[in-house]
Amino acid sequence: MMHSRDLQKLEGVLSPSHLEEMEFARSLRQSKVSVKICQYSYDLLIQYLHKTQSITMLGIVNERINFQVSPGQPSSISDDADVFTLVGSGHDAADLVNQKEIHWGLLEDSLEERLEKAGDRITDSDKADGEVKDGDLEENKKRSADGGKGGSTQKKLKKDKVVATTGKASRSESSTTSGAPRVKPELTLPIIPTEVEHSILEDLRNRVQLSSMTLPSISFYTFINTHNGLNCASISHDGSLVAGGFSDSSLKVWDMAKLGQQTGNTPSQGENELAPNENILNANAKGRSYTLFRGHSGPVYSTTFSPYGDFLLSSSSDSTIRLWSTKLNANLVCYKGHNYPVWDVQFSPVGHYFASASHDRTARIWSMDRIQPLRIMAGHLSDVDCVQWHANCNYVATGSSDRTVRLWDVQSGECVRIFIGHRSMILCLAMSPDGRYMASGDEDGKIMMWDLASGRCVSPLVGHSSCVWSLSFSCEGSLLASGSADSTVKIWDVTKSLKVSKTEENKNGKTNRLRSLKTLPTKSTPVYALQFSRRNLLFAAGALTKIA
Repeated sequence: MMHSRDLQKLEGVLSPSHLEEMEFARSLRQSKVSVKICQYSYDLLIQYLHKTQSITMLGIVNERINFQVSPGQPSSISDDADVFTLVGSGHDAADLVNQKEIHWGLLEDSLEERLEKAGDRITDSDKADGEVKDGDLEENKKRSADGGKGGSTQKKLKKDKVVATTGKASRSESSTTSGAPRVKPELTLPIIPTEVEHSILEDLRNRVQLSSMTLPSISFYTFINTHNGLNCASISHDGSLVAGGFSDSSLKVWDMAKLGQQTGNTPSQGENELAPNENILNANAKGRSYTLFRGHSGPVYSTTFSPYGDFLLSSSSDSTIRLWSTKLNANLVCYKGHNYPVWDVQFSPVGHYFASASHDRTARIWSMDRIQPLRIMAGHLSDVDCVQWHANCNYVATGSSDRTVRLWDVQSGECVRIFIGHRSMILCLAMSPDGRYMASGDEDGKIMMWDLASGRCVSPLVGHSSCVWSLSFSCEGSLLASGSADSTVKIWDVTKSLKVSKTEENKNGKTNRLRSLKTLPTKSTPVYALQFSRRNLLFAAGALTKIA
């Protein structure tokens, strides 16, 4: 069951010449199969083979199988990601690579850090004001007893107090990111314009603190009349712009502000409840509600907005990446470097730099001002299907059809981690805001949470019944949202599960599964894209498919 795809490939082998031509068959014959087995079972097997004098079998075992003997009693294989892998040499190589040191912390002097420092100053002043507020509250209680207007002021004071406490709570809870070590940037970082910095700080101040008790509001953008032509979708960080890449080589961008004026309906947000707000995007509207970008000569497979929404990147089967200006509504640059279709492109968290993934088995790092790539990252054995930047911009992760995820150092272009455990191609990646964990989703609907420092799987997430196309962490890192071809969005509790897995895994020796908090089904809309805004509102997008 675990290797049904591999067996399907091997079904096509009908003659010795086929074995020579098929790369997968060649790799199987050249390397040992890795089988994970406990000490007890291993001893039984070897004793049996010696007792029955099965010399031929012993020869095959020695020549073809690499046993990874683990201490203890037999356990269930369903929880183990690497029970056996058909190409065994990968594990040894991965173990060697995973010994390299990586610095997973956050950048020094980030906007969040500045806001936290400012927040600490505010809390100090709050302490000084505390006594005065208590005195005011007592006075108001007396007034309200007299039946005066004190009731309303008391409510206001209570509200202020709640706001103050949530502010403090959010600062203490956001210590998940503040607790992360600080690192120096390896890339030259672009300067953030002052007005953009102010708007980001404003967003951070108004951020809603999410947890397993307070789930996000969701705004879902539904594409209609796409006629199966929509390949990808992306949403700007503030949700004001939505882009779709189509099979007819076009790129369409909808401005939500203009869309709202036309339809005359403003989406309402749910209180305490996940209320999916549906905004309908008609891909074939006669009175055009979108901006059309043309330039590619093949289907568009990926789009990504810059962190500030002023630029848009698109990648295509024509092997190029194009940079568009959302202000000028024009194509600015065409980047050529890949030799085959480019499956994914992603802006870095600071903008200016971006990474691409291609059918040519490489990922490349680019900067907006140069038409040649700065780094070429080669090492995957098959297509590189998705790419994701680390929060500190010093690393880039890539997911591939070879079923591995790799982490690359941006400065050296060297692979510093190989994550093995998926049983099908990896379709999406997400990095936790503190930079410590990474989530990856595959074609079978399985999501895995990885610890970047050790290179090990912390927790598998099982629940989706089809491909996972999109993953996104909430801004404080407590929740993970996943979007799938099974037409659902799932919200997972990250913090509790990670705490549990560390303590209980040692006791039980079993991996812990992340807890699913909520499943949000759509009528018939596979989820193409997910994006948490800086204020922790979750945006999602997908194309409505015909209901059978």
